[in-house]
Amino acid sequence: MGSDKIRESVIAGTWYPGNPEKLRKEIQGYLSRATMAPLSGRVVGLVVPHAGYMYSGPVAAYAYRLLEGRPFSRVLIMAPSHRAYFNGASVDDVGGYRTPLGVVPVDRPLAERLMAHKDFFSYVPQAHAQEHSLEIQLPFLQVVLGAFHMTPVLLGDVSLDACRRIAQIVAEAVGQDDVLLVASTDLSHYYPSQEAKKLDARVIEHVDRFDPEGLYEALRRRECEACGGGPMVTTLLAARELGATKARVLHYAHSGDVTGDVRGVVGYMAAALVDNPGKSRPASETALPQREDKEGAFSEEEKAALKEIAMQAIRWKLMGDPEPIYRGASPRLLEKRGAFVTLHKGQALRGCIGYVEAHKPLWETVKDAAIQAAFSDPRFPPVRPDELGELRLEVSALSPLERLKDPMDFSIGRHGLVVRKHYHSGLLLPQVAVEQGWGKEDFLSWTCKKAGLPPDCWKHGDVDLYRFSAEVF
Repeated sequence: MGSDKIRESVIAGTWYPGNPEKLRKEIQGYLSRATMAPLSGRVVGLVVPHAGYMYSGPVAAYAYRLLEGRPFSRVLIMAPSHRAYFNGASVDDVGGYRTPLGVVPVDRPLAERLMAHKDFFSYVPQAHAQEHSLEIQLPFLQVVLGAFHMTPVLLGDVSLDACRRIAQIVAEAVGQDDVLLVASTDLSHYYPSQEAKKLDARVIEHVDRFDPEGLYEALRRRECEACGGGPMVTTLLAARELGATKARVLHYAHSGDVTGDVRGVVGYMAAALVDNPGKSRPASETALPQREDKEGAFSEEEKAALKEIAMQAIRWKLMGDPEPIYRGASPRLLEKRGAFVTLHKGQALRGCIGYVEAHKPLWETVKDAAIQAAFSDPRFPPVRPDELGELRLEVSALSPLERLKDPMDFSIGRHGLVVRKHYHSGLLLPQVAVEQGWGKEDFLSWTCKKAGLPPDCWKHGDVDLYRFSAEVF
């Protein structure tokens, strides 16, 4: 490999805006609206969709928002080939990819390490020439990461054994380097909405279980569909080789949610592959901060009350039980603050919805989030009466946003940060600074940078800064 040729965009102005400012503003809008429960652990990989931004951008944002405050400088993208048939994997032999936001240079050293395995990796120029599934990830990455190097890999026809071997080669080539893996895939195509959701639920189930082998078999048996099935399976396998111990589906939607036409839809999913603290890395490397000090933590009685409110809300909607009403006097439960409710059935996710900010008391926010998680999470069918006894419930309570007059008035490990200016907005979770080993100035600068603002903007007093904390139980 060694070409310095720059690949020009083949989809700017159609699949996403061709104007740089419009493109950046659109992506930042998607990111600002993607709200989810905090995710702890080292991010190893992502699974993201690859349709036009008006369809899949709101879903992809759930995955890419996790990169805010996680300074990856190298990314390996694995995507399907839609226009050329070949076996194995193809690595593009160019110097970089141009988008309206600039040129993303190819990670030549990593690409060459992959190409040394000629039994599985080659260069198929016709596969890369007009392919959209890889390029469409780049503007999102440029907005959340800034400058980075990228390894462009397209997968052709691959068996499960080939997926395993390609994953091993990728993991060996990455080694101890900090490289983000990204799998590009859409799910089922052109089924009526209800049928599409059933097919896509099978993919979601296997990804959430971190079960790449089961996913491959389900795809092979046509129990589900994914145009990037090979890249998704291979990325899960490679992430596992690189220390990931857990997968979490972050969001699901389909094209009918945008167009209103549910007669034939395309499914989209965002997921994260993480090294969950305490499983694969020494505790000293992965220990996360206590998000509340002793004085600010919820009591066991308050935790029990919130969990009971959440479960009672589900029973109220499902079984006609009495509506939950909190009649206690705890000031924390009466504060207006955000919360998420997550439902699990066995080890599998069964629903997760919440609110970063709320205009209701915490107990009422939890009540609403529980109902939404049980009956309105688009990734899953509504909870059934026979499932109630199998559900495990988790509440994530977020503190109210506190505006900072002094930019240094926060604690590393306890507080997350939000910066806002006009349509720019960036959020970093409390544990990010600990994971990255940042001091306060670094944390502030990365918050500004991930909002698409100059990294030193916090010094000039023309942005709004907020702190927050979180407690999960």
